[in-house]
Amino acid sequence: MSCLPVHLPKPPAGRLIMLAAGKAAGSMTEVAENFYLQQAGLTEDRLAGLAVTRHGYGRPTRLVRVVEAGHPVPDEAGLAAAETTLQLADAATADDLILALISGGASANWIAPAEGLTFADKQTVTRALLRSGANIGEINTVRKHLSRIKGGRLARRAHPARLVTLAISDVPGDDPAVIGSGPTVPDRTTLADARAVVARFRLDFPAAVTRALADPGNETPKPGDAIFAGNEFALVARPADAFRAAEAAVRAAGYECVLLGDRVEGEARAVAAEHARLARDLQRQGRRAAILSGGELTVTIRGQGGGGPNQEFALALALALDGTAGIVALAGDTDGTDGGAGRADDPAGAFADGATVARARALGLDAAAFLADNNSTEFFRPLDDLLTTGPTYTNVNDFRAILVDRP
Repeated sequence: MSCLPVHLPKPPAGRLIMLAAGKAAGSMTEVAENFYLQQAGLTEDRLAGLAVTRHGYGRPTRLVRVVEAGHPVPDEAGLAAAETTLQLADAATADDLILALISGGASANWIAPAEGLTFADKQTVTRALLRSGANIGEINTVRKHLSRIKGGRLARRAHPARLVTLAISDVPGDDPAVIGSGPTVPDRTTLADARAVVARFRLDFPAAVTRALADPGNETPKPGDAIFAGNEFALVARPADAFRAAEAAVRAAGYECVLLGDRVEGEARAVAAEHARLARDLQRQGRRAAILSGGELTVTIRGQGGGGPNQEFALALALALDGTAGIVALAGDTDGTDGGAGRADDPAGAFADGATVARARALGLDAAAFLADNNSTEFFRPLDDLLTTGPTYTNVNDFRAILVDRP
């Protein structure tokens, strides 16, 4: 986490309160705590806070407790951690500094249902949104309007303390209001926008959720609200930074780099078909190239299987490239997990090439049937083609690379 220290603000006159959430919360807190205690000279009695991250992503800290909680579906640990976070924000004074450390996954880790909603209601909403095919912006539009911490509400609770947010972006466009559902920044989306997402994807929510999305009291604070005056927000790492480094490595290896950007969106299988066509076109032109792309792909779940958007992309790509020599691909999530059951050892993604489908066929596996069942994990497992990295303690984007050589 070498990118963080240069952005850390000077200690305040009062207390420094660290509030962290997301897949990088543990590592960000570890680095920030060491900085303030060992380099900035902050005494232990002036440092407090809480960090919540996904299971398996905790890091060793001295004073700021790190809680491991559910992701992508929230659990009781995240519920309790969010309540403690709000209490810490409520207790801050004008002399204190609240340092919010936000990364991808914070939306699930900080779970504070709006008044009238149960924890079970929020879990139901999360599961439905994840299965719907909605993109991350649409998902967060709904979640922000059903929460007491998201969509700028943490800033409201922190006022009048000074609030500095340092964030790692994992979303297309690096919009602060989308990263972790924007708990410390103004929200431009509305309750009407949230209801439109529900209608667009024909989501069947409990009656209490429908009532909450019609309650004006659940509208989020907007730009210009006095609670945001004097607050600061900075990005410490972005997907574009990761892709610049990847592009340099590709060129150093002797490949032409075809960078499609870090904002690619769409259904994983549809994007895979487009990328397969591009790879074949480059091969026909005799070009030795690496196609790089990032962004949040989606999966509309119609089957009963398991696997995230990167694994589904890899499976659809394998089908599109069946029988093609000289093209190989990797699709994975930089946080070390892609879909899965919320365990730290869930796959990060998968490898695929033109021989993948034939190898599967030899094992009696029908690639098309696995794709129809959204069961990419169990397709790649017997092939030993799952990418399993374990926790990376960060998250900046999905990463897809397709290497094109002469057949």
